[in-house]
Amino acid sequence: MKIGIFDSGIGGISVLHEALIHLPDAEYIFYADTDHVPYGLKTKEEILGFSRDIVKFLTDKGADAVLIACNTATAVAADRLRHEFTIPIIGMEPAVKPAVKQNTGDKRILVMATPVTIRENKLHKLLDTVDKDHAVDLLEMPELVKFAEAGCFDSDEVRTYLTERYSTIDTGRYSALVLGCTHFNYFIPLYKEFFPEDTAIIDGNMGTVRQLARIMGEEVTEGQMINSYVNYYVSGRPADEKTLALIQKLHERLDMIKEIAGR
Repeated sequence: MKIGIFDSGIGGISVLHEALIHLPDAEYIFYADTDHVPYGLKTKEEILGFSRDIVKFLTDKGADAVLIACNTATAVAADRLRHEFTIPIIGMEPAVKPAVKQNTGDKRILVMATPVTIRENKLHKLLDTVDKDHAVDLLEMPELVKFAEAGCFDSDEVRTYLTERYSTIDTGRYSALVLGCTHFNYFIPLYKEFFPEDTAIIDGNMGTVRQLARIMGEEVTEGQMINSYVNYYVSGRPADEKTLALIQKLHERLDMIKEIAGR
């Protein structure tokens, strides 16, 4: 089984990381479209065009299915791509449903996402379906994608940005923080500095991998990431040694975050 995974940049590595742990027998093609990052500030037409070209690239490389490791691209392009390609197209959406399910009392839920994800109907249809008590708040965090792409995860600049964005809300009111962009996972240690200790931090990565497994008729496993075979591409070009070294550091950071977050 060969799985294509793509994102606007390095955020999708956080989804690939889960896939490597839980579907280790697959072969993977990972495509980071860093020439066009961030998608969250592009037009719908641009995002659809980029996504279509990438899926064509991945199918030409023999992908049996494509996982869109990008909430923004999923919101804009997933439905269209499913009509245009015959292989399974698996998308992502913010993990609002599990957050709502575990919410209690008068607590609220915060969903952080890119501007496009927040504007698109897909998220609002999801909220209409699962957020019956209107407990969900939305917060645009476009600069986090840029920080992630620059490898800037723990700097004072990131903390200043988070302080500014969180100044508009009461972080103590939230039972859950939902990460609506795969780039946001790299900053989990910093979110913990702003939210109460018992605030759950939830992403859609594992749920998406489980959906991939269901569609492909595979069983998910539990354990440590093994050295599955991955071909990495950057906007259609094979990743060079510098990029591969960065990707390895990202996997290591995700392992560290899993350990400290008990994920």
